[in-house]
Amino acid sequence: MNQIAQTSAPQAEPPYLRGLNPPQREAVLTTDGPVLIIAGAGTGKTAALTARLAHLIFTKKAWPSEILSVTFTNKAAREMRERVGRLVGDAVEGMPWLGTFHAIAAKMLRRHAELVGLQSNFTILDTDDQLRLLKQLILAADIDEKRFPTRSLAGLIDQWKNKGLVPADIDAGESERYANGRGGELYQQYQARLIALNACDFGDLLLHMLVILKTHRDVLAQYQQRFKYIMVDEYQDTNSSQYLWLRLLAQERKNIACVGDDDQSIYSWRGAQVENILKFERDFPGAKVIRLEQNYRSTPHILGAASGVIANNGGRLGKQLWTERDVGEKVKVIGVWDGPEEARRVGEEIDIVRRAGKSLDEVAILVRAQHQTREFEDRFIAIGMPYKIVGGFRFYERAEIRDALAYLRVVNQPADDLAFERIVNVPKRGLGDKAVARIHQLARATGTPLTTAAARILDTDELTGAAKKSLGRLVGDIARWRDMATSLPHAELARQLLDESGYTAMYQAEKSVEATGRLENLSELVRAMEEYDSLGAFLEHVSLVMDNEGGAQDPQVTIMTIHAAKGLEYDTVFLVGWEEGLFPSQRSLDEGGVKSLEEERRLAYVAITRARRLAVIIHAANRRIYGQWNSSIPSRFVAELPPEHIDTETTMSGGASLWQANWSDRADPFADVARGTGRGPGWQRASGTGSTFSTKPARVVESRSSAISLGNKGRDDLSLGMRVFHQKFGYGAIAEIEGNKLEIDFEQSGRKRVMDSFVTIG
Repeated sequence: MNQIAQTSAPQAEPPYLRGLNPPQREAVLTTDGPVLIIAGAGTGKTAALTARLAHLIFTKKAWPSEILSVTFTNKAAREMRERVGRLVGDAVEGMPWLGTFHAIAAKMLRRHAELVGLQSNFTILDTDDQLRLLKQLILAADIDEKRFPTRSLAGLIDQWKNKGLVPADIDAGESERYANGRGGELYQQYQARLIALNACDFGDLLLHMLVILKTHRDVLAQYQQRFKYIMVDEYQDTNSSQYLWLRLLAQERKNIACVGDDDQSIYSWRGAQVENILKFERDFPGAKVIRLEQNYRSTPHILGAASGVIANNGGRLGKQLWTERDVGEKVKVIGVWDGPEEARRVGEEIDIVRRAGKSLDEVAILVRAQHQTREFEDRFIAIGMPYKIVGGFRFYERAEIRDALAYLRVVNQPADDLAFERIVNVPKRGLGDKAVARIHQLARATGTPLTTAAARILDTDELTGAAKKSLGRLVGDIARWRDMATSLPHAELARQLLDESGYTAMYQAEKSVEATGRLENLSELVRAMEEYDSLGAFLEHVSLVMDNEGGAQDPQVTIMTIHAAKGLEYDTVFLVGWEEGLFPSQRSLDEGGVKSLEEERRLAYVAITRARRLAVIIHAANRRIYGQWNSSIPSRFVAELPPEHIDTETTMSGGASLWQANWSDRADPFADVARGTGRGPGWQRASGTGSTFSTKPARVVESRSSAISLGNKGRDDLSLGMRVFHQKFGYGAIAEIEGNKLEIDFEQSGRKRVMDSFVTIG
């Protein structure tokens, strides 16, 4: 404890220390030298960080203008400023260096812009301007933008800037990542063009300052002298550029305090490097490490469950969360039959919460991927459950879904001019505003829909050769899709339409995280269509869903991704889709192996610790993915939950037992797979680590009940023409058999595709 703590009389204790526990006080009062504050979820790190700032000002260790305090979001910066203001009054107004990385770097760069060839009034480009400029360079370089999309180059340049790499640092290997080795060349051209425009993008704000600090020692010395103390929030989320920038500024005085939690580092896809916080003590020898472990948010069972999962990660700084709260309910682990039952069960559980007098505002559903929200949205609309989507649009409001629906609307209704307008040049077909305007003019003159006018204009000389040819293909495609709609199942029609229009290929070529999510959403859209009898019935359902806004002021269930939930908390949290391949994400495991597995496990830790009173984890035995039913096994994270902190329930609709979960049954090879021991089919142990990852999603799960098979082989007691019974669709005759999937002509519901395990011989 430093001198201030020793000399301050208890009765003279400043207000900012009241209510702090001993480790928090230590974090506040240990002012000199490097300090790493490991702040677990819900341990009051904001209170400690705010009190530390107030302490530096209150004790006159530094003037407000001599403290650099960095946050990751404007919201966090505002909250910090407001809290400190309540403690130290007007002094907070003199803190010009409290803000986000980009805001502070921009302020610095305005002062030294000429050192990188800019003027102080430089423009900061937004994403649209950046893409427009890059596209100009791509076209000038005679590169096929369809094969090498602009967004791919933008994402690559952003990665390079996050790593602190200037064009001269890009080697041949990195350059090969775009347009057969032309990535570095285009990066250099882009940077030169930005200088000519007196502009920079967001990545440049830090990159330019990093270059200035490295090459102009006088500027570096100026800032090292100015900042007596440096404080950084969410240090585990820093990328290489931010890390290098901070390290340079802190090297002289070394009075740097970083607050973070390695167990909550979940943004590697944005460039964050968990290694930065793990090597803090190596970067700053003699650093003091303070652990905030008393949790003020969650119950002991929730903390025990989260700690049990994250303990399976290697290379952690380590901490043990504890709380003085009542023990509360154990974490519920519920196994259901399929996705629709998962949505029904969550709706039922939320009804129980609502009937107990709890507000829906204190209920959240956390998904791993955005496409999972669709099932819950449809279910909640059907039962009148108010909800909101946080961190994104509702499923049917997303741009890619609106585009796909516009294609389907044009096929279903030729007079839908709004839909035709939306898709006429999506993806790009070389039909500019003038060409579309001419179609509009002809439609108005003849009193016909745009699709009819588009067909007629092809017989005139109104359009140029390229535009005419492109429009002709679209008109022909629409006519062909309408013919197909009379004989092809509407879900299959949608698949073909999205492929043949080039819409799917547009996102496949983009190869970004956002594009992958959009493709998943499109697959979920097609899957949703299978539940309706016709294209018209599905589009009518969508219209009703879109019209159902509800009162924004009324209590609502929150639905969001786990990533979007970081920093938030709710009384009751439903963690859905905890199955191998979905969570942990198979794509992430394939791309990053053990490193990605550990980040997925950190996501699980973040998800569980969002709950204050009750966490409910749900996994389904079957999921329909890309139009196909797939058997699932519970996520390995389910097996890592300590048994003493969970209550397990596995049921089918109606409450019948599907199987008895027994994670300690070592004789079951599929239990081993769920644990991550690598003994099941399609699994292998990762060398040099205690963790495992899947090279292929496991496709077969054997039930312990001989009456129920979840595998892909199919039942041998069924044959074509046999009469069977399905709980939802009633009686019908088997028309086709494909593995464990059946096409059945139901007496009341028409032909449906179902899994054989859902039917009994009738």
